Amino acid sequence: MSIKVNSKSDEMVLRDVLDRWKRAVDAHEPQHVAATFTSDAIFQGLHPYGVGRKAVAEYYDSQPLGLTADPRILEIRRLADDLVLGYLSVDFSFTDRPPLQVYLSVLVKQSTEGDLISHYQVSSLN
Repeated sequence: MSIKVNSKSDEMVLRDVLDRWKRAVDAHEPQHVAATFTSDAIFQGLHPYGVGRKAVAEYYDSQPLGLTADPRILEIRRLADDLVLGYLSVDFSFTDRPPLQVYLSVLVKQSTEGDLISHYQVSSLN
């Protein structure tokens, strides 16, 4: 039997995690970005996928300085008492080229350790 970890709304769960993720991405702090993920997270950016915080940190460390993220929530679903799905549009802005718009699906796992991303999947329609 699943037990609801807390009473935060689905939107609040998603926004809290995304706010922490965005702050770390915008500040080019790969280890802090990785801290928003579970230790066994499946991560798929625009490069080959990786698993775990080390893969997330390496991916974001390879991103250019000045990269910023502007996520917009499009859909939210509660899949289980402790699991929230978010579907987003994200504009990644750069200092030397036009922004890149992608679509992002995240699964946020709620636990006593906090709300963390357990799956991250980016797709580009361009």
